[in-house]
Amino acid sequence: MTNITPGTVQFNNRYILGISFISALGGYLFGFDFAVISGALPFLKTAFKLSSWWEGFLTGSLALGCIIGCLVAGKLADRYGRRPGLMVAAVIFAISSLGMAFAPGLLFFVAMRFCAGIGVGMASMLSPMYIAEISPAAMRGRNVAINQLTIVIGILITNLVNYLLADMHDAWRWMFGCGVIPSLLFLIGVVFLPESPRWLLTQGQEFKATAILQKIGSGSFAVDTLTAIQSSLSKTGSSSYSAVFAKAVRPAVLVGITLAVFQQLCGINVVFNYTATIFQSVGASLNHQLLETVVIGIVNLLFTLIAMWQVDRLGRRPLMLVGSLGLAVSYVVLAFLLSSKASIILISIFVLLPIGFYATSLAPVTWVLISEIFPNHIRGIASSVAIVALWGAYFILVFTFPILAEYLGTYGPFYLYAGICFVGFLFVKSKVKETKGQTLEQLEDSFTAH
Repeated sequence: MTNITPGTVQFNNRYILGISFISALGGYLFGFDFAVISGALPFLKTAFKLSSWWEGFLTGSLALGCIIGCLVAGKLADRYGRRPGLMVAAVIFAISSLGMAFAPGLLFFVAMRFCAGIGVGMASMLSPMYIAEISPAAMRGRNVAINQLTIVIGILITNLVNYLLADMHDAWRWMFGCGVIPSLLFLIGVVFLPESPRWLLTQGQEFKATAILQKIGSGSFAVDTLTAIQSSLSKTGSSSYSAVFAKAVRPAVLVGITLAVFQQLCGINVVFNYTATIFQSVGASLNHQLLETVVIGIVNLLFTLIAMWQVDRLGRRPLMLVGSLGLAVSYVVLAFLLSSKASIILISIFVLLPIGFYATSLAPVTWVLISEIFPNHIRGIASSVAIVALWGAYFILVFTFPILAEYLGTYGPFYLYAGICFVGFLFVKSKVKETKGQTLEQLEDSFTAH
């Protein structure tokens, strides 16, 4: 099948962007649950008298739920479709937000944060996968990056709300309770989404798939895409966990898992989740700690917009190479500044610099690659396997940081993260192939041939 570009067919850009943004609202909820802990943690430490162990476990309990959510979402997405999974995720978000807001004690709070993780895990897998499946090749990178954009918007707005609520009585309860509002908006939006045409074809629903593809692009696009998907499905077997590790697809799966783990063990989420802890170690006030989370959110948003602009121009691979190497260098400098008790302004600059590198590379591009490198017949399950690995790595990262910081100092772990980023740079350079501008079916042929 020849490469489909905007020059050969006409696309309904408004329709494509509309359904991409609705699906990407799952990313907003992801950003909310991810960021709310940063502002609430100083209050939770006091309310629940947290040790360093409990601080790490409470923060990381979200990731344990995410692992369950990914496993559930993979099977749910392949059996019942992408839309039902997104609806379930929205409901779980709403219930868990209320549960955390009204939590009577630590164990109940952790249980509710675990449940929130189930919703985050489902959305983190289903939203980018859905967007990739409804997007033409020439704009797929940008559209999947919309999911990352809504994540960082969720982080920014949540950090800003945390800052404004900080002086209220039981501020942390209000912080978590606010999650109900975007959860309900997301649920309403998903009702209006079409099902993924690629999933419909796996169920033999060619008429419905054709109708959706014709809304996305002109007649030739719909015909060519149908032919390519059907050819892909005819060459492959059933969707199962054993099929994920079959020899033909193993290269794609191993690349996906390694990139997912690297995205977390690179260490940036320590900066996001433990902003207050990092700045408290150099004497910053609580007000300044919360203000830093807002500034981090703004920088994160600006550099995510740059990534969306460049991901389909420069490509995935160059962004990943620059980002991983930039993170490694930034961390070494940040560790030195923290150990030498440098000025808060200087430390703030070198906290924001790795945020910028991450937001233009590992943050959006990892999700793009995971959503596009797996074959059609195993995309749901293979994506869930990769994202389970991602959330497992996230748990290890955020659980261990308070413990490592207690023994090594706040600066010590950043030397470790710098080393991981350099190893990640070498992996991307040697193993990750460029995917921009190719259809999902072309990428399937490329990876299985490899």
